[in-house]
Amino acid sequence: MRQSDRLGLYDRILKPRTYELESGRTIDEKRSRMPLVIILLVVATVVSGEITGFRISTLVRRIGYFFVMLGDMFPPDLAYMSQVWTPLWDTVKMSLLGSAIGAVLCIPFAVVSSENLIRSRAVTMVFKFLFSVVRTLPTLVVALIATYVFGLGTLAGTVAIAVFTFAYCGKILYEQIETVDMGSHEALEALGMGRLSSIRYAVWPQVLPSFLSTVLFCFEGNVRYASILGYVGAGGLGLILNEKIGWREYPRVGMILIALFVAVVAIESLSSWLRSKLT
Repeated sequence: MRQSDRLGLYDRILKPRTYELESGRTIDEKRSRMPLVIILLVVATVVSGEITGFRISTLVRRIGYFFVMLGDMFPPDLAYMSQVWTPLWDTVKMSLLGSAIGAVLCIPFAVVSSENLIRSRAVTMVFKFLFSVVRTLPTLVVALIATYVFGLGTLAGTVAIAVFTFAYCGKILYEQIETVDMGSHEALEALGMGRLSSIRYAVWPQVLPSFLSTVLFCFEGNVRYASILGYVGAGGLGLILNEKIGWREYPRVGMILIALFVAVVAIESLSSWLRSKLT
């Protein structure tokens, strides 16, 4: 690149521009921070790769083994489908019940976390911090703890999914509540209606469609999460999936994955249709 081309590139990217208005005044454009952001991003990526031991060469050299395992799963063992129905249904029940429990429990906590409904900033900060703490807990860790408390089985998985749904939907709900139009709520309070009644009739109808859409979206994801909770003994498809992978029975693993794929597609199609009706 010639010197003149390099200077032109510098002028276009780094050097602030000056614009002259018709009135004769000039406006200086702020210097772009994008080059600094790109450099920091590249440095952080390189450092992360060194710390974690990530190697592109290893990924390229061994990626073929992934397709070898996929090839061993096909054709799937269709006769094994009779033993997949029960854990598949357990997975769906865990997801549905856990999503419902978490969604219902998060509503009062989201209300007291909303700064436009609760005037005490200390109260809202405490409950927002509660959501942040619960949200940092991985679902697998919660499921593992639940297996020690409630024993092995679907109850532990349901509790883990309920905790995840509580934190996820609760955070989104209180953020939605804080953005609603408070005019009708204030008008109902001015007319003498109680705080809870005014929230029910003025605030809740504004956030209900988006809240239900969020719960349905969370339910879709929970079906996938529930399928791996069996790795820690929390029931569902994960139990037999972990067992068959351990025994290298890949045709049966393929049958399990196909059944899970069909179930997830069916649930997502139903959820998308319901969300379209809500919005």
